[in-house]
Amino acid sequence: MLRMQKSKYAFVLLIVLLAGLALMPERGHPVMAAPNAASLPATPQPGAGPVSVFIWFDTEDYILPQSDDALRRVAEFLTRNGIRGTFKMVAEKSRVLERRGRKDVLASLVPHEIGYHTDTHSQHPTLAEFEEPLDWKDGIEEFTRRERAGFDDLHRIHGQIPTCYGQPGGSWAPQILAALRQWGVNVYIDEAPDIGLDGKPFWYAGMLNIFNTTYGFKLRPNDDFSNLADVKALFQKVYTETASQTGGGIISVHFHPCEFVHREFWDGVNFAHGSDPPPSDWKLPRVKTPEESEKAFGFFEGFVLHMKSFPVQFVTASQGMKLYPDLARNRTFSKTEIAEIARLVRSDVSFQVHGDYALSPSEVLSLLNKYAAAFIGNKSSGAVSLDATPYGPSRAAVQLTRQFEVPWYNFSRTILDVSDALAKSGQVPYPVWVGSTPVPPECYLAALARVSTILVESGKAPATVAVGPAKLTTTQYVAKDSPDLWDWPIYHPGFQGTHILELARLQTWTLKPAILRSATHSATQ
Repeated sequence: MLRMQKSKYAFVLLIVLLAGLALMPERGHPVMAAPNAASLPATPQPGAGPVSVFIWFDTEDYILPQSDDALRRVAEFLTRNGIRGTFKMVAEKSRVLERRGRKDVLASLVPHEIGYHTDTHSQHPTLAEFEEPLDWKDGIEEFTRRERAGFDDLHRIHGQIPTCYGQPGGSWAPQILAALRQWGVNVYIDEAPDIGLDGKPFWYAGMLNIFNTTYGFKLRPNDDFSNLADVKALFQKVYTETASQTGGGIISVHFHPCEFVHREFWDGVNFAHGSDPPPSDWKLPRVKTPEESEKAFGFFEGFVLHMKSFPVQFVTASQGMKLYPDLARNRTFSKTEIAEIARLVRSDVSFQVHGDYALSPSEVLSLLNKYAAAFIGNKSSGAVSLDATPYGPSRAAVQLTRQFEVPWYNFSRTILDVSDALAKSGQVPYPVWVGSTPVPPECYLAALARVSTILVESGKAPATVAVGPAKLTTTQYVAKDSPDLWDWPIYHPGFQGTHILELARLQTWTLKPAILRSATHSATQ
């Protein structure tokens, strides 16, 4: 009996020991404290929409060697937790990893998605600095001339074509998006105030923008990484808000791997206020103590595990295209749909939302012009398709202050002229010539919509067409010019991107909301 009791106790002891071993952390990584009841996520309510989390990293510091190990730790932590991140790489960072022989760091990135974060980030001239004096087409060509080699280096080094782009610091310009589209990049993911659409994803210049989101800058550590509890609480609030929306939504979270090991950014030490020293004079930024660094990593890891405890799906930049597909592109529009699109055009010209798709002002112009041109050529089948999003004009047109009328003959020639301009330039023309009168394209669109309604309803052209004042109201979504908008410390003193904002407003012809795909379709399908 005594032997049987000893065997029983020995067996229980073995079970306890094995359970303890199973709960031990991996070597080198501290155990994360179990959340208390107050910090546990709320049980999702019936009918709650799916919430997707973009977690992305501006990976840029090619001067401080410790940032290499920080990058590896971040990537491996995500991999262990079954999360794919989006790492927007500065090309020089990847080249430096090659030169330093850090195959281990490069290998840690293999499970993740690679984006492009410029060739050198902060060396002068920065993107906004060289784009500011250029017009639309020259700006597109200059970005490609300066940046395409870095993009190709990322493809060579990482073995995958970068799927997205985000600007360095505040260095933003609209010409960049058109260049990226030519390279096959369809997603712009970042946080900055230059342009935004009510804190939600949007289409601009033909690219999906996860940009200027409502909480993008709030779900962030403070200077000493002491606000984890506050950020966790905010995430729960954001999650609840997002899940309560019809169809759910997204949350965008970002970090810099170097911020876990440094006390100051590498580029501020070397390239601030227009400085452009040679590599031999580059200085290392001040670094955190080991204790400070562990605290920073603890914030990151604790926050990620907190997010993971919610019923969210983590998505990469390319999966954003599955969440927010542009269902207007390559769609064939019926005669009834054309009539509805024309009916919704006002003198205050803006984008339109129709159920599961949206149309930018330039797309509305393209569709209505196609329909009217087909009528003129007696080729109308009653349906037209949207092949692409025309860019906005390259410069502002003359203003129209009063209404005038022209015979159908003159307006019909304008329709055919606009068709030719759209086909050959891929841009909304400026100005639009109606007979001998140059008018802004928004005034032409308002008149074209009225004409399209008549053509659909009666099948006959009007005798005369009235063309009056109109306003492109989507320009309101571009930030107002101010010194605060250009306060990135890297810019040379006195830099002001006034011309960049002028071009940005012209390109709001391409602006429209991104429509979240039905909850029945997963982003991972």
